[in-house]
Amino acid sequence: MFQTPSGGTPRRETVPFAFVAEADHFRSNVTPPPRERLSASQIVGRTLLGLTVVAGLAGSLIFGMPSLQSGDSGPRQQQSEASDNR
Repeated sequence: MFQTPSGGTPRRETVPFAFVAEADHFRSNVTPPPRERLSASQIVGRTLLGLTVVAGLAGSLIFGMPSLQSGDSGPRQQQSEASDNR
């Protein structure tokens, strides 16, 4: 954003929009109020929610692993009972 002319001092690049160029003039020196501390019940609730989500993901991974494993016996062919009775 800064260009250095041959003189060596940086100069600001021109901006086509005036509100972008003047944004530095409107900075606030007012600090926001401090955040409220969480109560013990809120901390416990958020912890339980996080543990529930993690347990659900782990459970779905554990129960889904058998269906993701490939069988060693190769592709299975299904035959109907009607084809056995000629």
